Amino acid sequence: MTSVKTCLAQKPQPPVTISVQSDEAVVVALQLMRDKRVRAILVIDNAKLVGILTQGDCAIKVLLPGLDAKQVRVKEVMTSNPVTVNLEDPIEACTGLMASRNFRHLPVVEAGVVVGVISIGDVVKDSIRQMGQQIGFLETYIKGHSV
Repeated sequence: MTSVKTCLAQKPQPPVTISVQSDEAVVVALQLMRDKRVRAILVIDNAKLVGILTQGDCAIKVLLPGLDAKQVRVKEVMTSNPVTVNLEDPIEACTGLMASRNFRHLPVVEAGVVVGVISIGDVVKDSIRQMGQQIGFLETYIKGHSV
C-alpha cells in the first residue's frame, strides 16, 4: 500500500501549497488559482488550516447568484474545517474518502501544519503507477515460469 507521504514525494518539490486568509476577497483566491493552475486553495489563518475553497464553490456560491467576487469574502463561501489526512495514511483511504464524500482535494496535515495537498489526480496517477509495477511483476513471473 502506498502512503500519502509516498504520493506527495511523486509531486514537484517542494510541494506547492497555495493559501489565502479567510478575510480575503474571493477574487484574490480565484486569481491565485488561475495563476498557479490549481482548482482549490487552502484557507489558512494564523498558521492554522480553517478551510478550503474550490473553483466550484466560487462558481456556485458567488458567480451563479450574481454576487461580486471582489466583495464576497473567502470565509463566506469556503468549506470550513476540511477533512484532512496525514503522511502515514494509505492512499486507498484517501480514495475512499474522496469517493464517499464527493470531493477532489485533501489537505495533508502533520503536527498541526499543512505539508501538502492530495488531489484526485494524484490518487489516479499513483494507481496507474502501482498497476504498471504489478504488470511488470506479473510479466517477470510468467516469463520465469514459461516452458
